[in-house]
Amino acid sequence: MDTPHHQPLGISAISLHQPAWELENEWFGDSMPRKFAHHTGIEARGISLEDELTMGLHAVRQLQRETGCNLADCRGIVFVSPSFLPPSVARRHLPPAEVAAERPSHAARQLARELGARRCRTIGINWFCCGYSRAFELVSQRWAPRLALERDEFLLVIVASRISRITDYGCRQTAGLFGDMASATLLAPTTNRRHPVHFEIVHAVAEKQPVERSAFDFHLRPQVAVPAPGGGRGVADERLVYSLDGMAIAEIAPRAMSSAVAKALVSTGHVGGDVNFVVPHQAGSGIVRFTGMKLDEHGVAGELVNGLTRRTGNVSACSVPHALKSTWGRLTGLIACPTAAVGSPGKPEVLQGCILLRSTAIHEQQAKVAA
Repeated sequence: MDTPHHQPLGISAISLHQPAWELENEWFGDSMPRKFAHHTGIEARGISLEDELTMGLHAVRQLQRETGCNLADCRGIVFVSPSFLPPSVARRHLPPAEVAAERPSHAARQLARELGARRCRTIGINWFCCGYSRAFELVSQRWAPRLALERDEFLLVIVASRISRITDYGCRQTAGLFGDMASATLLAPTTNRRHPVHFEIVHAVAEKQPVERSAFDFHLRPQVAVPAPGGGRGVADERLVYSLDGMAIAEIAPRAMSSAVAKALVSTGHVGGDVNFVVPHQAGSGIVRFTGMKLDEHGVAGELVNGLTRRTGNVSACSVPHALKSTWGRLTGLIACPTAAVGSPGKPEVLQGCILLRSTAIHEQQAKVAA
């Protein structure tokens, strides 16, 4: 389903929070495959010393500095965190008193309190690397028809990804893939004058699809090497970490993202030739290249945005807002933002999603002036 016609929403602004600490490839030494940077494009990744809630707060404060938005006008917060432990994993491995701290819904309410946003509803989700597209689906299909946002009111989608806290730094396949980042996206009705919309949401969906076998799970590992600020190295006696079948994901993700775009186009009555830009989940340059090849099979020939992981790594659900922010000024026309992710731990499933955006007249006018 598409965004209801009586109150179309769109992106007015995006702000990012990037950790100051960057972990270079050299830290991994011989434990990193020699062709890692060639295949992924990743040379460094951000590591946050702060938790996801604090990272989200930083992103919103940055948004306030950049836009002057008044949080008294915020009617809803969607908090997305792909680094929170899934409930089944938390219950299995954590003491009961710590399980609640892994609930995104709990963090969403706490974030609203910290921000003083008293008039807004909240929801928290995970959905791993598809969290951004899932958040847009929830806002477009569930919230927009009911909230009836007034002139200056808006919604926030806040993503805080801190995969570093669940990374097995001794795993050759996955240790260097992910980086930490937070983002805040301001969504407003297209009639909002205080926060003009630059990209209208045409379509947003995220869904689960079955696959042959699971490529993702969690494990307790003993004696795991962990990075320390300044290039140091420590050892965790025991660490709860994810495991990922990198080869399987490299095969599944491009197909999932291209399929999500094709479905979105059919749902909205568009064809591949209508797409001006594809801004996919930045899982790594190799996966994005393969995604482009699969998109060609669907007739999608718009410019493919790639190569944004060099100093960030795969920032999971932050990758699409990061990519949109990085290419903001040159994006025009119809923009497809596909995502793909692992499913529930130990289950043979994959998540896929797609957001279709269309640049507004005010965005195109500003782009011409800037050019």
